[in-house]
Amino acid sequence: MAKTSGNEYILIIDFGSQVTQLIARRVRESGVFSQVVPCTEAGQALKQSAPSGVILSGGPASVIGGDPPRLPAEYYASGLPILGICYGQQTMSADLGGSVESARDREFGRAEIEIAHECKLFDGVWSKGESHEVWMSHGDRVVNMPPGFRVVAISKNAPFAAIADEARNFYGVQFHPEVVHTPDGSRLIKNFTNDICGCSGTWSMAAFRDKAISQIREQVGEGRVICGLSGGVDSAVAAKLIFEAIGDQLTCVFIDTGLLRVGEAEEVRNTFQEGFNIPLTCRDAGDLFLGRLSGVVDPEEKRKIIGTAFIDIFEEEARGLGEVDFLAQGTLYPDVIESISPSGGPSATIKSHHNVGGLPERMKLSLVEPLRELFKDEVRVLGRTLGLPDSMVERHPFPGPGLAIRIPGAIKPELVGTLRKADAIFLEEIRMAGLYGEIWQAFAVLLPVRTVGVMGDERTYENVCGLRAVTSEDGMTADAYPFSHQFLDTVSGRIVNEIRGINRVVYDVTSKPPGTIEWE
Repeated sequence: MAKTSGNEYILIIDFGSQVTQLIARRVRESGVFSQVVPCTEAGQALKQSAPSGVILSGGPASVIGGDPPRLPAEYYASGLPILGICYGQQTMSADLGGSVESARDREFGRAEIEIAHECKLFDGVWSKGESHEVWMSHGDRVVNMPPGFRVVAISKNAPFAAIADEARNFYGVQFHPEVVHTPDGSRLIKNFTNDICGCSGTWSMAAFRDKAISQIREQVGEGRVICGLSGGVDSAVAAKLIFEAIGDQLTCVFIDTGLLRVGEAEEVRNTFQEGFNIPLTCRDAGDLFLGRLSGVVDPEEKRKIIGTAFIDIFEEEARGLGEVDFLAQGTLYPDVIESISPSGGPSATIKSHHNVGGLPERMKLSLVEPLRELFKDEVRVLGRTLGLPDSMVERHPFPGPGLAIRIPGAIKPELVGTLRKADAIFLEEIRMAGLYGEIWQAFAVLLPVRTVGVMGDERTYENVCGLRAVTSEDGMTADAYPFSHQFLDTVSGRIVNEIRGINRVVYDVTSKPPGTIEWE
């Protein structure tokens, strides 16, 4: 286990929740380093580390019947402060002599809790007798507290919405303080990390940078690394971080897939060759990618084809460079948890990401993924500490598969060209309106739908263009950006008038969840 100076950090035990890493974010926002380990490795983690406190995540399992994941008993005997969230509260209660049952009336979404007693977790945030909004997502509930605990908050369907054993510094909450829908959640987590666990709150992204550089040097040694550049923020920050660690042992490889935005390839070349002086190899592989994608409709198959093509090209480039030992990628945590369960547990696969899931056995390169536990906003902060310009750090996310996952249905070169033009118009109008910095991500989608229109007194039968723009903090949840009707009318008019092949424009107002940000 990696440790920060002074050994101040919080160990987070992941029981398979889709939002476990949000706990890590909230802890880091409190100025305390955090590390997530799957519940299957919890026993080994405690033997190898000396955390300041422990947080137990939620998860899809039930402590009632079967063989649910549990926390090793040595944690309760360690003297460490423990905070259990949702399933974490339930498993802690069951382990220590309480009981849990399936609730007749479940709670999903916003709920009101009433503060029954003061406790250190609530200090300066909530007071006895007050009511506060929280986010619930549970079917089971604690019905009998373990010995030594008392109830400190209740809700309509959870009589033990928050419990505390302050003598042992054990706390349990049925709600989720890590999500933004619990308005005071981050303050509660800070109370736990800084006041109850006694952390100083001095950790920063600069500390993460220094630690990551040290870990990269230790992992790579005298080896050589190739890094895949996509033109986006993630791969750029990963490349700069690795270059800071190992210098000319790194060679960046930029693959023009033929599925990039307008001017993307030129911008990447200029930035890395002229701006950073980082060794860069460029490969024009548009024909290869488009050829392999020809006739493919299923979005999962598209992603896997693209991932395989990337790996094939990196293998070729690695052979051309001579002895190469590592492949670096800008994989982020949202990519990981949408593709695979980070705990090895039952959390669901939402969609495959081209840069997640490891390397094929035939490939002799090991992975270097220094951003794997970060969210997008944290990557941007890291980029600034590395000296990257705002024009690069503030760029909207762009998926590795590029425009391929913005053309539902079969991909054809002419459709890619049409979409590229529409996307450029949309982003240009957003910048001209001064809205680019307010939006997390914006893009156009070319739908596999044709509609009848009339242009110049003649009938048309052409494609529909969908526009998507969202606001978000971390990409885990998102809301549609509320453009004015006038703005959408301007963009629609330009797209229909300037691009042959589109005669209708629609705007996607779906939030995440239930949708994802990308269409495929």
